[in-house]
Amino acid sequence: MQIPVFTVDAFTNRPFFGNPAAVCLLENDLDEDLHQKIAMEMKLSETAFIRKLHPEDDFARSSCFGLRWFTPANEVPLCGHATLAAAAVLFLVQKNKNSVLTFVTLSGELRARQVEDHIVLDLPLYLTYPQVLQEVEELIKAAVGDMVVQDLRYSPGTKKLLVRLSDAYERSVLEELQVSAQCFLSAEKTGKVKGLILTLKGNSSGKHKGYDFYSRYFAPWYGVLEDPVTGSAHAVLSSYWSEQLGKKEMLAFQCSRRGGELKISLRNDGRVDIAGRVAIVLKGNLTF
Repeated sequence: MQIPVFTVDAFTNRPFFGNPAAVCLLENDLDEDLHQKIAMEMKLSETAFIRKLHPEDDFARSSCFGLRWFTPANEVPLCGHATLAAAAVLFLVQKNKNSVLTFVTLSGELRARQVEDHIVLDLPLYLTYPQVLQEVEELIKAAVGDMVVQDLRYSPGTKKLLVRLSDAYERSVLEELQVSAQCFLSAEKTGKVKGLILTLKGNSSGKHKGYDFYSRYFAPWYGVLEDPVTGSAHAVLSSYWSEQLGKKEMLAFQCSRRGGELKISLRNDGRVDIAGRVAIVLKGNLTF
């Protein structure tokens, strides 16, 4: 069997930056266990599988496809950067000319469209709610030590914990923070957290002006110690920072070692458009 496979760096236009995802084009149904085996083989934070919904579908002409995402450890219900990567393969490699592509996923129907040199994802917007510190104190300590936490929120729709650091900190503090995410597994006692977001308000002055907020994201519960740039985390961050800043249009930067930029626009229908650029760095075939 041969399966076309691509590696796409998402939320960047520079090879070897942003967040890499593998994308597989499935002409036929794949045995269930092979999805996970391929994701383990690819060893990236996510592998996306695009499948035809009908035998007569065509990757270059059809506008609706099935989409699943797997980490090396398990299947996940939503992945923004791998959706961006999947859309990039269809638009840029397969030369799909449809104005909008629809993906049928575990998180419902997601849409992607091209706007100039960006691909825009239409994602669910997830609300956050105040989180009691005592419940997650050990986890916070494992993540940021004695740093000052300004706000603490929980997103039940995504099982993500949002930790806002004090506005007194600069971006460099977040970038240089040494995080041992493996320790989160034993420190998290509630069983309800499956991802941890560290975030910081942007600075209106200095060399990094222009970004509304910064973040880093950790998901050891899914076998991903730190994810370089995370669309699904920004589906949570967008609602939080829109409320805090009173803005619907925002520019965000995820401060991982690879780094990535996301353009955010909250919609009137309770969803969010998250736009990013891509760099396709590998084309080949899986053979087995």
